[in-house]
Amino acid sequence: QVQLVESGGGLVQAGGSVRLSCAASGRTFASYAMGWFRQAPGKEREFVATTRWIGGNTYSADYTDSVKGRFTISRDDAKNTLYLQMNSMKPEDTAVYYCAASRLSSTRVTSEYDYWGQGTQVTVAS
Repeated sequence: QVQLVESGGGLVQAGGSVRLSCAASGRTFASYAMGWFRQAPGKEREFVATTRWIGGNTYSADYTDSVKGRFTISRDDAKNTLYLQMNSMKPEDTAVYYCAASRLSSTRVTSEYDYWGQGTQVTVAS
């Protein structure tokens, strides 16, 4: 069982930056692929980014096209924490952001994640 708790959301001006954190319980955090998703009002939850450990000090990273070059996903397995650094933010980034853990390989598919946090609201003002 893994429990996930997001933090760091809030109100930011367009062009600004926010860093989200996701604290995970459990001693097997490093074995999970981790992802960030978001859900805007009236829309389905969508993939944002995912990462997993692939060996040594190397981690994979995959992003949806709309955030490439602006968002960076990272993790600190010693602290059981996942991060999402969001720069050059746009009003269309406004959403509730969720972190999630998957026992499978790193994936963009919502249904392949086993554990979810409660979400944190990010609002980007124009």
